[in-house]
Amino acid sequence: MGLIDSLRKAFSKPYKTISVAQAKELLSSGATLIDVRSAQEWRTGRAPQAKHVPLDRLQASTAGIQKTRPVIAVCASGVRSASAARLLAAKGYDAYSVRGGMAAWRQAGEPVR
Repeated sequence: MGLIDSLRKAFSKPYKTISVAQAKELLSSGATLIDVRSAQEWRTGRAPQAKHVPLDRLQASTAGIQKTRPVIAVCASGVRSASAARLLAAKGYDAYSVRGGMAAWRQAGEPVR
């Protein structure tokens, strides 16, 4: 492996950042959606199929999240979901972060409950 390949690997993200449309496509094929926002944020509206796993809880344990299917993390704007996806990828999950978070979800006209 050359220097360029080594650097590319060292600085590459272990997860993928995806659009709302790509997230919906993954969800339709069996992916799990986790919402890593706080309980207060969760109560303001969430994607109907989301499972609430606040980021601080996720940092302590990934119990209950299946490793056999892709996991998509969403937060308010995409920052915390990127942290969640990085953490999940480090634990061997096929992890994704929704670009723009719930703001993008709402802007795309997706259902919120």
